[in-house]
Amino acid sequence: MAEKWNRTALLVIDMQKDFIHEDGLMRVNGGKAIVPNVIKAVQVARQRGILLIWVVREHDPLGRDVELFRRHLYGDGKVGPTAKGSVGGELVEGLVIEEGDYKLVKTRFSAFFATHLHSFLKGAGIDSLVITGVQTPNCIRQTVFDAVALDYQPVTVIVDATAAATPEIHAGMNFLSFR
Repeated sequence: MAEKWNRTALLVIDMQKDFIHEDGLMRVNGGKAIVPNVIKAVQVARQRGILLIWVVREHDPLGRDVELFRRHLYGDGKVGPTAKGSVGGELVEGLVIEEGDYKLVKTRFSAFFATHLHSFLKGAGIDSLVITGVQTPNCIRQTVFDAVALDYQPVTVIVDATAAATPEIHAGMNFLSFR
């Protein structure tokens, strides 16, 4: 059984203050409620020796690497969402990157898009993924779809450790596992 966990990674996606806190610039309404479940998933992963990958959004403070539809949130003296070095880009309280964990910076919905995640996972011998975080119809879904397309198996979403803007949107993304 231990060998199974050595081939599994837990992806914690976008659990940053700008997405979770009440005053977050990109707050996901359901985000705060899942923090205890994400913390528990991280604890279980650590106990089982599962590789932890902290997937975070981090943008140029001027917004030069942001999607076109979000560029208006940056510049003109404004600190945009999850700008590099901003408080909003930090992980929420209770979630800490520890030695042996891996931090992956992304600038788009999928953790795989224009990153080296696939290469890193293959180099670490990972073939199974467990997904937590926000936001279900965007970053979670796109990461899951890309993982499936890249032949990770199984790809499991912890439903009560993921969230969307509303419970209805989250429920509409009712996928548990691709096997």
